[in-house]
Amino acid sequence: MDDPALPPDAELSIAAGLRAGDADAWARLHDEYAPRVWRTVARLLGCDAAVADVVQETFLAAARSARTFDPARGPLWAWLWGVARTQALLHLRKQARHAREREAYPRGWDDPARGPLDELLLREGADLVRATLLELPAEYGRILSAKYLLESTIGEIAAAERLSVVAARSRLARAREAFRAGFRRHEPTTPREAAHDPRS
Repeated sequence: MDDPALPPDAELSIAAGLRAGDADAWARLHDEYAPRVWRTVARLLGCDAAVADVVQETFLAAARSARTFDPARGPLWAWLWGVARTQALLHLRKQARHAREREAYPRGWDDPARGPLDELLLREGADLVRATLLELPAEYGRILSAKYLLESTIGEIAAAERLSVVAARSRLARAREAFRAGFRRHEPTTPREAAHDPRS
């Protein structure tokens, strides 16, 4: 379940402090949002050992851009999620570069019933989901993360996004469609499919 949204007056108070460079505002931002940022990043990266680094980079990047935050454009969590999303995407791109430099089949799987190819396919599937989620428009990635990674209720999502429940359901439906379309674009084409592809 996601954390409850802060009251608007509390968000405005923190936002004003952030723009003024107030250390107390930063402490409160961290206290209020660090657990949610940690959970979201951990699930986006799939229990990656770099979660702590990405969370730290998220708050450092937020510190650098705090003066650009405008409460009129959306809640604090929307802004902070966008920063976390960018940092997670940068990490995954760096990870992908490193993976291309290593062997195609890593060694040392513990499950004797599962071979290297099985493990590789499982990892590729998870990577496709993460890549698709991170490439969606921010409001879609945010609502899907809240629903499926943080297991928020539609009411909690509506409150966090400052939407009615009906509007939140509508955005969630559009986000699902966008995710399906994006995932299909990422899916590798098999030789059989390529043979029947009119574009080939």
